[in-house]
Amino acid sequence: MEKLSNIDDLDLKIITILLKNAKVPYKEIAKELKVSLGTIHVRIKKLESLKVIKGFTLEADFFKLGYTITAFIGLIIDGKIHEQVVAQLLEIEELVELHHTTGNYHMFAKIVCEDPKVLKEILLNKISNISGVEKTETTISLSEVASRPVSIMKSIKGS
Repeated sequence: MEKLSNIDDLDLKIITILLKNAKVPYKEIAKELKVSLGTIHVRIKKLESLKVIKGFTLEADFFKLGYTITAFIGLIIDGKIHEQVVAQLLEIEELVELHHTTGNYHMFAKIVCEDPKVLKEILLNKISNISGVEKTETTISLSEVASRPVSIMKSIKGS
């Protein structure tokens, strides 16, 4: 996908601020960027309509909420029924991310769940029962070291 031509430096600066804190008031963004509040409203609406901003989300500490297991599952799937496999994987509520990948696996899934018993249930009774899942390999995360947004400001310098 090619970069949208109607995204300018101001748009990228707005996105950068929101990536750091999606709750920052528009008024603060306007003040920091030295533009009007109306300009911020219009720009954010434009970015939403272009699907550059896909939504505003909450980042929670799931461990503190009792979800003690984060696992990454490499999947080898039957490409002939790819869409059906994906549809069934997306029915698993503990699956929070699903990526097409290169390398040894066709896809990677990120699972967040309460404990090892729940993970075992997901692996044995949900994923393994999906027709077209040929092989899986599961890795459990011991701790998250970093999670941060992409630095998009280099787009401004590279233009």
